[in-house]
Amino acid sequence: MAGLNVSYFERPGRHNTEATLKIALRRAEELDIGTVIVASSTGETGVRACEVFKGRRVVVVSSFTGFRRPNEQRFSSENRVAVERSGGIVLTASHVFTGVSRAAFLKFGTAGVDEIVRGVLYMFGQGMKVCCEIALMAADAGAVRTDQEVISIGGTGRGADTAVVLQPVNLRDFFDLRIREVLCKPR
Repeated sequence: MAGLNVSYFERPGRHNTEATLKIALRRAEELDIGTVIVASSTGETGVRACEVFKGRRVVVVSSFTGFRRPNEQRFSSENRVAVERSGGIVLTASHVFTGVSRAAFLKFGTAGVDEIVRGVLYMFGQGMKVCCEIALMAADAGAVRTDQEVISIGGTGRGADTAVVLQPVNLRDFFDLRIREVLCKPR
């Protein structure tokens, strides 16, 4: 594996989406990885990922209902249909690093373990936190296997700017999660 290149983007954000997806596809082909997990708040990135990764299993992880406002689901029904028509899976679940500890933090100003883990992962960038989080969510939902490497794609705000090869685990085994390769991320 000597000579494996990591791509670094000058700025985080959605303008890196296309490059991130292409970098991830190239590595998925090289490693014969059949499953890709991608974060998508509105569904736009998920739809594009299904186009790029055609023929591979694509799990699109959306934000939970009420993430921004009570009862609001930002993933559009049109994008859900498009992902599912292309053979992708849409997974909507609570974010593992935004659980009861987040509620306690917002109400009482106290940080739980998941808030600390979230903060540590943010040191590598928001997209890195997202890549880990969606892998845990997908494993807990049974949408990915924990005995096979996957490509996990996240981003900063909207779009995608971070991609990794990782070995997913269930949340109860969080500290066994292994990021095998960083493919791209913002500097």
